[in-house]
Amino acid sequence: MWISVPLFVLTLSAQVCSNVCPCAREELCQPIRSQPAFEVFVFDVGKKAWKFYDWTKVTTVAAFGQYDAELMCYAHSKGARLVLKVVLLCVMDEIFFTGDVPLPDIVDPVNRTAWVQAKVQLAKSQFMDGINIDVEQAVETGSPEYYALTALVKETTESFHTEIPGSQVSFDVAWSPKCIDKRCYDYLAIADSCDLLFVMSYDEQSQIWEDCIAMANAPFNQTLTAYDQYISMNIDPKKLVMGVPWYGYDYSCLNFSKDGICTIPKVPFRGAPCSDASGKQIPYSIMMKQINSSISGRLWDENQQAPYYNYKDTEGRVHQVWYDDPESIALKAAYVAQHGLKGIGMWNGNLLDYSSDPIAQQQTVDMWNALMPNEHRESAAVS
Repeated sequence: MWISVPLFVLTLSAQVCSNVCPCAREELCQPIRSQPAFEVFVFDVGKKAWKFYDWTKVTTVAAFGQYDAELMCYAHSKGARLVLKVVLLCVMDEIFFTGDVPLPDIVDPVNRTAWVQAKVQLAKSQFMDGINIDVEQAVETGSPEYYALTALVKETTESFHTEIPGSQVSFDVAWSPKCIDKRCYDYLAIADSCDLLFVMSYDEQSQIWEDCIAMANAPFNQTLTAYDQYISMNIDPKKLVMGVPWYGYDYSCLNFSKDGICTIPKVPFRGAPCSDASGKQIPYSIMMKQINSSISGRLWDENQQAPYYNYKDTEGRVHQVWYDDPESIALKAAYVAQHGLKGIGMWNGNLLDYSSDPIAQQQTVDMWNALMPNEHRESAAVS
């Protein structure tokens, strides 16, 4: 869930460093210009989890934390891009501001250009390969902000492509183009104006209009129907990257029926009476430990094609946890290959258990492998 705040330009780091290459080899500070046949787009929220990523697959890392020169050098050594992520505001724990896009301000072309140029210079100073823009404010169709947002993406793309040849500009969109959370953007124009749309196929219960019950974070049919909607708008599938969640939602049940239905508290969001804000997000690494002591073990919902489990807290309250695992992710990844999407990615790369525990190691391998259809997995292994 996202909320707006009256902030202006925040940067990835106070270290807008001099243009001295921090890498052991000077050529590693050159921008990546090659275009992968298949994109695996990873959001990284800081620290050093990136050292354990499956770099046979990764093609782009969007840095959502303090600038890490070591990450830049390593990504470039693997032929992967490191791009600047800018976002209005994220309310999840342990996330850093990385540069905001206040829509009322960017309606003014002067402010918009200043914002774009600041981001270009920041990316250049850190030897980065582009930018990922995430704006999740409510916008009405035909409003000044509606047109300003499209203009922002277009100007950003033109400036980055000019200043950093071969750079990549991506824009994050809701799981469906149907004005989800009142985000009524000009999706076709935005897609035409940038290199990639990263479709955030998660938090799909941000607006619950029917029964207030716990449900899957990214139900299979609902998720894939939304891609059909994007494509039916004449958006090129090669502009679409499927985002999948490496986290789940833990809901405390007000009532737990004999059929296993978990009624959740009413937390309204942008007009809807209920939302996933009544739950809390938890990493895949935590769930894989918690499930062993649950009262149900792993369960599978055939309708939503998603796993879940139930547990009791220390006060005896029943909780229901919905998440994605290799089985549910692989089902969605198959659509990526079948419909010729540009690639797949996740929020976020830090949420797995990268410890030396052999069970955790296998779980981590399985999650990375689930991202790629077999033909892409084989080609990545060869490279």
